[in-house]
Amino acid sequence: MTLPVTVLDVVAVRRITPRTARITFEAQALADDVGGTPDQQLKLCFPRPGQREPVLPAQQDDPMGWYRAYLAIPEAERPLLRSFTLRRRQPGTRRIEIDFVLHGSTGPAAAWALRAAPGDRLGMVGPSTLYAPPVPFAEAAVAADWVLLAGDETALPALATLLEALPAGVRALAWVEVADTAERQELVSRADLEVRWVHRDGAAPGAALTAAFRGAEPPAGEPLVWMAGEAGAVRALRRRLVEEWGVPKPRIDFTGYWRHRLTQDDAPTAEDLADAQERLAARS
Repeated sequence: MTLPVTVLDVVAVRRITPRTARITFEAQALADDVGGTPDQQLKLCFPRPGQREPVLPAQQDDPMGWYRAYLAIPEAERPLLRSFTLRRRQPGTRRIEIDFVLHGSTGPAAAWALRAAPGDRLGMVGPSTLYAPPVPFAEAAVAADWVLLAGDETALPALATLLEALPAGVRALAWVEVADTAERQELVSRADLEVRWVHRDGAAPGAALTAAFRGAEPPAGEPLVWMAGEAGAVRALRRRLVEEWGVPKPRIDFTGYWRHRLTQDDAPTAEDLADAQERLAARS
C-alpha cells in the first residue's frame, strides 16, 4: 500500500476561535476513503523561506518510500514537515478542512497559517488507512462501559471526529484543556456526551487538565480512553489514570502531538522513544 502524496491549494481561511484557523484546501488528488473514518493523520509539507510552494517527494510504491524520496531532496529545498489531523472532507468533493492552532509566529505551520490566503499551496502526505488501529474506535467504544477522550486544543480536530463517529447509547466524557473560554469549540456526538472544558489561564501546558482529574471519581465499568496533546502532559495524565483511576494501560490510546519548548525537528527524547515503543507494542 502506498502513502499518497498530493498538492493542496488554499480555498478559504476562517477563524473558528481567536487562536484557531480552519483552512479549506482543494486537493489535486484524493483517495475515496479519505475522510471516511475518524482521526485520520497526515503530514503537511511547507515551503522553505523564499519558495512559493514546497518541493514534494515523488510518489513511491511502498509505504515508507515517500520518506526516502523526501530525504533525497537537497536539504536547502526539502519541505518542512508537520503532522496534522484531517478535520473534515466536504462530501462529494476533493476539498478538505484542516485546523491550525495559532500559537505564535516562529513555527513553520503557525507562521504559515497566520498569513495563509486563497491561492497559497502546500503538499500533503497521507492520510492512509495503513495506520488505522486494528479495532475501529467506534467499535471498541460500543464494547466499553464508558469512553474518555482528553487533550488540549491540538487534539480537538481528532477528538471531534472521534466523537462524531460514536453511535447513540455510548457514554462519553470529553475533557479538554484550552487557553480560555474563547477557545471552546462546539462538539457534536450521537453518544451520551458530557464535556468538561478546562482553562489553562497562563499555566504550563497540561497542568490544568491533569489537575482537573485530581479527586475525580471514574465511572463504573470497563473504560476506553483516548488522549493526545503535549507529550509531557499526556504522560502525566496517563500515569494519573492508571494509578488513581485504575485504568489498565492497554485500555489507553495515547499520543504526544507536540513537546513544550521542542519542535518536531528536534531529536526525540528517551521518554518519546519509550512512548513510541509502547504504542507500537499495544497495536501489534
